[in-house]
Amino acid sequence: MPSESVYIPMRKVVNMIRQYQVLPLLMVVLLATGCSGPSKDEPLFFKSKRPAAEAEPPVKEVPADILATQRAFSQVSKKVTPSVVNISTVSRKKLIRPFPDMPPLFDEFFGGGQARRDRSLGSGFIISQDGYIVTNEHVIRDAESIRVKLSNDTVYEALVVGGDPKTDIAVIKIKADNLPTVVLGDSDRLEVGQWAIAIGNPFGLERSMTVGVISATGRSNVGIETIENFIQTDASINPGNSGGPLLNIHGEVIGINTAIVAAGQGIGFAIPTNMARPIVAQLVEKGKVTRAWLGVGIRPVTEDMAASLGLNKPAGALITELYEGGPAERGGIQPGDLLLTFGGVEVRDPAHLQQLVAEAKVGESAKITVLRKGRRVALSVKTGNADQMPAMRQVGPDPEDGRRR
Repeated sequence: MPSESVYIPMRKVVNMIRQYQVLPLLMVVLLATGCSGPSKDEPLFFKSKRPAAEAEPPVKEVPADILATQRAFSQVSKKVTPSVVNISTVSRKKLIRPFPDMPPLFDEFFGGGQARRDRSLGSGFIISQDGYIVTNEHVIRDAESIRVKLSNDTVYEALVVGGDPKTDIAVIKIKADNLPTVVLGDSDRLEVGQWAIAIGNPFGLERSMTVGVISATGRSNVGIETIENFIQTDASINPGNSGGPLLNIHGEVIGINTAIVAAGQGIGFAIPTNMARPIVAQLVEKGKVTRAWLGVGIRPVTEDMAASLGLNKPAGALITELYEGGPAERGGIQPGDLLLTFGGVEVRDPAHLQQLVAEAKVGESAKITVLRKGRRVALSVKTGNADQMPAMRQVGPDPEDGRRR
């Protein structure tokens, strides 16, 4: 065999045979090319012996801390993504009657009695090996059917365990075992500037991961839910991310991605895990959430009111009304009191008081401080059950801008 084999296409050999019609020439060609069929030691295709040239990367030395951060993000994705699911729902919504005053007899002609089927996508994360999944309540609201797709592309039908519209938290369940689960972190320890990682299915693009930072904590008065205590992040959150996890650099779930500001970029909101944990526990246990009740009407404190009360800045919640026989009245709270602390926590504003009362346990006494006629008064109020709240006669005025709690 020569050191360098010569490859002659078989098509050329066949043409030569047809042209000369002589067998000796075929034998010469076969001998000259060494075409006795590939042996076990010879490759079927011959590759160039010249080594491929490899270009140097533009950046030869990357700082070690950047490489470590990159590895950390990859680890979070690798470890947590199997616990994140894609949720698709089909709901049936009745069409609005174009002419409300027209008798129902004409619905057949104008389509007022018909309904349409809506499809929506969202995300969720598995909290137990036997198939309990946390998501947003608005993702599964009015759903006729719910399908859950795991990261391994297995699809399950899901049932609603329970939902809480006031916080937009829901729990669904699939029939499965030995599922990968997330780890819940402590959202109270978050600091602005820490890494924030979102995993979900934005616009149906499964298993997408985005990275940002914690922009703020304790966001309320956003106008999204009844009870608000949001984590704000600039990690990209888009339609379809709803219900998915917001993670820290350790891969722990610190929030449930819930909403975005449509008019802005890099402004997303997530429900803190410490707020969600007791709600999820109640939903799993009994399918609904039972909240504490104080029995007061409240309004915010303005700059002028704060100055007249001797405060450096607006704080607390002004009591505008009480409900006769309610927990607040029994505990000694009076209309006109400025509620400053609840359960040992300083009250920032009415929305914060709503959150504190909602998180309190039903039937437990809470230490309260009010500012009454220029002096601080310490009280103890035993919270009631909001589910058993009777229609009570109010005590004091009922301003239009007052909130009831």
